[in-house]
Amino acid sequence: MAGTSGGRPSIYPTVLYRDAKAAIRQLTEAFGFSELSVFEGEDGSVLHAELVQGNGAVMLGSKGRGGLFDAAMKDAGPAGVYVVVDDVDAHHRRAVEHGAEVLMPPTDQEYGSRDYMARDVEGNIWSFGTYAPEIQG
Repeated sequence: MAGTSGGRPSIYPTVLYRDAKAAIRQLTEAFGFSELSVFEGEDGSVLHAELVQGNGAVMLGSKGRGGLFDAAMKDAGPAGVYVVVDDVDAHHRRAVEHGAEVLMPPTDQEYGSRDYMARDVEGNIWSFGTYAPEIQG
């Protein structure tokens, strides 16, 4: 798995879940994310959470909690997110051990990456692989 490093990513995929707590469990247990922060409302809903993997992060929360973003995402379909990991096969084994639905097993791609694809508890597609193009600034 890619190690955590400092700094601030400039892009944060953001996903809302009907059961954000179940999503956090799956993302941490099966997919190796670490909780950076989780803020809950009085009713136990997840107002905002940040999970990290390597030097990237994803923000998530509960659907139906109100607000402009919740309203804008109301009819949004599943999202797809690509996450760079160092050891695709070990990452895949962990996901399988925790019952993740794997859509594509670890596969060598023509462009040099090794990837696998899984679906989370609410239908979002998570791809994990070694493809990490360097961004020139």
